[in-house]
Amino acid sequence: MPGTAPDCWGITGPNSAAEMLLCDTGVLLAAGNVKDQAHQTCLRLLRQADGPLLVPSPVLDEIGYLLQSRVGPQAEITFLKSFGGDGFHIAELENQDIQRMAELVETYADLPLGIVDAAVIAIAERLRLTEIATLDHRHFTVVRPRHTAAFVLLPGSVAA
Repeated sequence: MPGTAPDCWGITGPNSAAEMLLCDTGVLLAAGNVKDQAHQTCLRLLRQADGPLLVPSPVLDEIGYLLQSRVGPQAEITFLKSFGGDGFHIAELENQDIQRMAELVETYADLPLGIVDAAVIAIAERLRLTEIATLDHRHFTVVRPRHTAAFVLLPGSVAA
């Protein structure tokens, strides 16, 4: 297997609805693969988050595929067992999110932005979240959200 799953994601701790952290695929993939250069940084970010860790439903599809194909089925199982309680929670798409995603994908067609990143942005806008857990600075620094001047990208710059 190209990667190795961590024994435990260790996502626990007190949650505050005011401190939600929206997670993009790259942070989750790095946290789930001990061989990834950003593994420790991303795992620390998720473990130290003050509030609920939200995973947009399209990210769940993408991370499931990537964990299984790059790290192995055990990583996928461990990730799925990290949902609920003080762990991850699904952020479902709503109808207005789909409309906003279409606008975003059209506006940023030259990137291209893509459905998953557009979903993360649309959900962040709807929930008025300014912080996004992502390693994808290329897309998330270009997009101008409706509710804030720019997103705060966590964990910040990580050497690739």
